[in-house]
Amino acid sequence: MTDLAKYGPWAVIAGGSEGVGAEFARMLAEDGFNLVLLARKAGPLEVTAQRCRDLGVQVRAVAVDLVDDASTAQIAEATADLEIGLLIYNAGANTCSERFLDAPLADFQKVVDLNITRMMELVQHFGRPMAARGRGGILLVGSLAGYAGSMRHTVYGGVKAYGRLFAESLWLELREYNVDVLELVLGVTRTPAMERAGLNFEAPGMRINDPAEVAREGLDHLGAGPVHVAGGNAKRAEMNSAPDRAQVVLKSDAAIRNLINQRAPQ
Repeated sequence: MTDLAKYGPWAVIAGGSEGVGAEFARMLAEDGFNLVLLARKAGPLEVTAQRCRDLGVQVRAVAVDLVDDASTAQIAEATADLEIGLLIYNAGANTCSERFLDAPLADFQKVVDLNITRMMELVQHFGRPMAARGRGGILLVGSLAGYAGSMRHTVYGGVKAYGRLFAESLWLELREYNVDVLELVLGVTRTPAMERAGLNFEAPGMRINDPAEVAREGLDHLGAGPVHVAGGNAKRAEMNSAPDRAQVVLKSDAAIRNLINQRAPQ
């Protein structure tokens, strides 16, 4: 059970409409947290919001595109009267998976804005009152993509690597304020978004995780930051941190090609 006294009474979940975000919402609602759910698509967002209301908690559903520069101000206005004790930033998709030379820089900038700029803005906005109160939690959802370079992840892999170092540094800074910080590192997770992308979940040697299981791990390890690699992928993260970067990157690339059903060039 997540500690309502320390992390409540309200939690904000960015990317809270489906997949891992929806599981965070359900679990926190079961523990008595009131919720602010953020997502781009209003339909799925409202479905998840109503499921949580049915569990007896208050829910505000805010349809917002976190790529939009004005989104942080919109969120701040929608939560101005609430005491937010927990921020979960689960909005970190790769919105441009083209080769770096083949797409406009503006498209890659959206990857940066979603994964870094909005995350930093929301962490600072909600983190300052947490520090002033002397309690709270910040959970940032990361990715194994940040442990090794790979094709079509030139920017996405970079922002995910940044996210881990940001979480580690933030964890150090906020310890004195009794605010917990955790980056929850996900591997391949069977979310609706990943299913829509047509990934090969039967790829040899690929560990596929369940959204509910990794969400549970994140909440259970919230006070044990700064980083938790979920879904039994700790060994993979360790291997991908080895000093022989050429071998790491080539092996990682082969695994990703199997996942997306793409052959290596001959």
